[in-house]
Amino acid sequence: MLKAIGKDPANCGYSTEQIQESLSKLPKEGIHQESAGYEHLLYMLNEKAVINLSKEPRKRPEILKVRIDPPKSPIEAIPVDLREPLYKIFLDHAEGAVHKFGRKWVEIDLNSEALLQKPYPFEATEKRAQKNMKNAPESDSFVWGQLTWPEAEKYLEKVDVAILPVGSIEQHGPHLPLDTDSFDAEYLANQVAAACSEPRPLVLPLIPYGVSYHHDGFKGTVSVNNDTLSRFVYEIGMSLAQNGIKKIVIINGHGGNSPSLNFAAQMINRDARIFVSVDSGETSDVDIYRMVETPNDVHAGEFETSTSLAIRPNLVKTALAKKSIPEFSSRYLNFTSKRGISWYAFTKKISENGILGDPTKATAEKGKKMWQIMVAHLVTFIEDLKDMSLDEILQRKY
Repeated sequence: MLKAIGKDPANCGYSTEQIQESLSKLPKEGIHQESAGYEHLLYMLNEKAVINLSKEPRKRPEILKVRIDPPKSPIEAIPVDLREPLYKIFLDHAEGAVHKFGRKWVEIDLNSEALLQKPYPFEATEKRAQKNMKNAPESDSFVWGQLTWPEAEKYLEKVDVAILPVGSIEQHGPHLPLDTDSFDAEYLANQVAAACSEPRPLVLPLIPYGVSYHHDGFKGTVSVNNDTLSRFVYEIGMSLAQNGIKKIVIINGHGGNSPSLNFAAQMINRDARIFVSVDSGETSDVDIYRMVETPNDVHAGEFETSTSLAIRPNLVKTALAKKSIPEFSSRYLNFTSKRGISWYAFTKKISENGILGDPTKATAEKGKKMWQIMVAHLVTFIEDLKDMSLDEILQRKY
């Protein structure tokens, strides 16, 4: 590499024999480096006649530039306040900057305001969301239901991403409110949208009812069947497509909704040919479950009690929170097992108080970190979606 840029490796302590041996082995044995870097290194050495190759190697000029590759080196991987000084250092030693769109590298200006201010997902997302919501003009609201039709028409000209929160009204043990899943889904949707850069995704009104038949043994649970929920979501999705929405992110606050929502997402994709995804925190599960001490913690336990303590502590009756961790004869039945299967049961059969987990280990501090992680990953995902066409999404997937 030193020879390729016209420098003498001897200044770094290499002997003449070591230099010659390395150069002679390079074309035959290669090096442990990305293929593009290796190809351009050979090109530079061949061009300077340091080595002589029978076939001219491929030129890869992007190697000498600062490369923004969304999957590998996205803009938002660097905190906002560090970008400008870091980019200055980078550009002092590079020949410009490029961004990868599909399979092409395109020249970009690293000092543009859009790149310098693109949100950093793990940077105080709640504070940024509050700031963005405060600074957003009332007529530029991202909340679908607050727009007039002319405002909606104008907004839809610049954004094609919509978030649909879906929850449930069901028992959450003797210590958490019945609307936990619905409130959390709507809260997450609004926090994510507010933390995104402009134009922010549109947030649809919450669907508060879900498939909760398995909690019917506890009063207060209000359930709809799978056909009702999937049909309802399907028709909303088809209507969104008619409005010009091309990417729908369904935020699911209740695990029992998953089969219905996934079916609806498939049918919307089939009939409207738009992108539809269902997320209930899956983008953050790996990070969050490192923070959860309790096995089989899936309902009204350590996780949900922590997130509720973080945002609605006045509604959490901590004195009534009791540990109720289910134990099964087969490890494949464990809900949080990496090798667990999907299966269904009435909650009353496996828990007397409706709790599946240990809410006594919950803390508000833990809940705040969990919310931050969930918001951060969804913001990153939606920022990616905003920048991609449907063709590019499909190209990357397949």
